[in-house]
Amino acid sequence: MAFPPHVVEECMGILKLFSDGTVFRSNIQFQEQPWHTQQDNLVEFRDYLYNKKFNLQLRVYKPKLDDNNNSEKLPVIIFLRGGGFCFGSRTWPHIDGCCARLARKLRTIVVTPDYRLAPEHRLPAALDDGVELLRWLQRQGHHHGREEWVSRGVDFDRVFVLGDSSGGNIAHHMAVQLGPGSKEMDPVRVRGYILLGPFFGGVVRTRSEVGPPEQMLSLELLDRFWRLSLPIGESRDHPLANPFGPNSPNLGHVKLDPILVIAGGNELLKDRAADYATRLKELGKNIEYVEFKGKEHGFLIHDSHSEAAEEVVQIIKRFMLENSN
Repeated sequence: MAFPPHVVEECMGILKLFSDGTVFRSNIQFQEQPWHTQQDNLVEFRDYLYNKKFNLQLRVYKPKLDDNNNSEKLPVIIFLRGGGFCFGSRTWPHIDGCCARLARKLRTIVVTPDYRLAPEHRLPAALDDGVELLRWLQRQGHHHGREEWVSRGVDFDRVFVLGDSSGGNIAHHMAVQLGPGSKEMDPVRVRGYILLGPFFGGVVRTRSEVGPPEQMLSLELLDRFWRLSLPIGESRDHPLANPFGPNSPNLGHVKLDPILVIAGGNELLKDRAADYATRLKELGKNIEYVEFKGKEHGFLIHDSHSEAAEEVVQIIKRFMLENSN
């Protein structure tokens, strides 16, 4: 007698993995974003297909230039959102609003992609999509195959990769893969990487992981994300999860662009973020760590108008200025 498929993993009601390998995803619908009506005179956006094979889209935000600044060239932020590699979209309200705010406050072009999600597409699929996004941006720097609206006013020599949570994990692996100056992406030049509460893992628990759960995350949820996103049968010490795991590459021999790590003092991932920064600094890398006391995971993304978020914006602005020459 055949039994019907049963749920083997579930994430917050948004995602269910069944015993026969099928996946259910809830069809979440959101209302139009407030910033679309409140800030449409300050920021404009357009969507583009950047990966035809997997039907992946991205969204480009551009602050509107006045008539006196038509020749101004703006830097680019590649914004890689979080979601445990398992869910999320460029259209989700907190992602959309945060990207628009960054474009306006930092006076920069923001590009945020969707990427393939686990468990249908396990790692390294999301990392491959991050690199493919840079190739799309590279095409915008050439006359052949570019979108005129995108390429107009872009300083391809000043590109920064900003990753939140699992996006921070992707940003790290992109930094390692591309190397300093991202020479293979010419005329695109990545100047630095910004990791916000990066989603790293490991078999051995950290003190912050076994501490009291935070509002956004629990240790059980983090473990579930890894089970769903890592190659089947792999542990949290896999190199894609743990940059300093037993089988991870020796980063002492890897040249990296400058890295800025920002974490909340109350988030479960804090110790991993701090340890990551400390180890890279000991290896002689150009890395800075900033911790916001009392803040939880995703505090910039989920409340981009808060006082702490404004301080993060100023720190990012300073990091971009310091690494633009």
